Amino acid sequence: MTSKTFRIAAIPADGIGQEVTVAGRKVLDAIAADSNGSVSFEWTEFPWGSDYYAEHGVMMADDGLDQLRGFDAIYFGAVGWPTVPDHISLWGLRLAICQGFDQWANVRPVHFLPGVTSPLRKADDTELDWIVVRENSEGEYAGLGGRNLAARGKGGEVAVQSSLFTEVGCERIIRFAFDIARTRTRPKLSSVTKSNAQQFGMVLWDDVFKRVAKDYPDVETESVLVDAMAAKFVLKPEELSVVVASNLNADILSDLGSALAGSLGLASSANYNPEKRFPSMFEPVHGSAPDIAGQGISNPIGAISSAGLMLHHFGLTDEAERLAEAIRSTTEARILPKDLGGSATTEEVTAAVIGRLR
Repeated sequence: MTSKTFRIAAIPADGIGQEVTVAGRKVLDAIAADSNGSVSFEWTEFPWGSDYYAEHGVMMADDGLDQLRGFDAIYFGAVGWPTVPDHISLWGLRLAICQGFDQWANVRPVHFLPGVTSPLRKADDTELDWIVVRENSEGEYAGLGGRNLAARGKGGEVAVQSSLFTEVGCERIIRFAFDIARTRTRPKLSSVTKSNAQQFGMVLWDDVFKRVAKDYPDVETESVLVDAMAAKFVLKPEELSVVVASNLNADILSDLGSALAGSLGLASSANYNPEKRFPSMFEPVHGSAPDIAGQGISNPIGAISSAGLMLHHFGLTDEAERLAEAIRSTTEARILPKDLGGSATTEEVTAAVIGRLR
């Protein structure tokens, strides 16, 4: 029997990230234990985050990217803590990894799980499931701009924040999304912009979308303004299959989708470097949640589902599908954490998923 070992860098970082990454690691180790030696995971944990910043003045080691470069994947928890300004914590760790490793494709599935109450009445009797594909390297989060003219005196400072849209960046994420759409039961791709108001970058996006669509005649397409798409998420979610959007717009829409599914605690994500020149990174979307950190009540489903995306990335499709079914049967049995209206602890939800894997 051929055995494969995957080397994974774990970065729990801040708040509940430290709890949910433990849960995900337990689940993956359980899958490895049941594989009869065909799969194993080798973990290396890095202590980077806000505590590291308090001690060293940086969110991660200066050679952090070099340390991570040789791993097969990165498993990330959450970043952010009240003692560190959010722009410092985010740009100093998560975005430093995403941009440093050109993880330009962010994928965020929106799953409606059995046993989880959605605020959408339509979810009670309609099958809903879609994927948000987010451009992850430029757009509104390119980090271009600055603050200046503070010498004018109080109230005189000016801040400029520039979005960046390149034809290369638009085309690669749009083609990536089209390829995913081709695998769906309904091969449909919805492109989201605000090109009526942002007449340069987002009109470029629209033009590229129209051009690339000609190479995918088998995929149904639509172009929707972001405000109209926000309404569609609520009013006509059954029309969604794959949604592709810029960095900011997809960030907001994917959070809306997860909230409609029941909680941000359900939301998984993958930050891909599709060319595999660098490791990809897998993380829940919910954030560090300082208000509940350390209480043992955080929802591990987003982190566990992100581990499932990592299994798919490794080519372990059967294992990923088993894990998805274990999550579904756990929520269907109403073994739910507090944010989903239940009383199960983080450990209890994790143990339930592992039990159903076996």
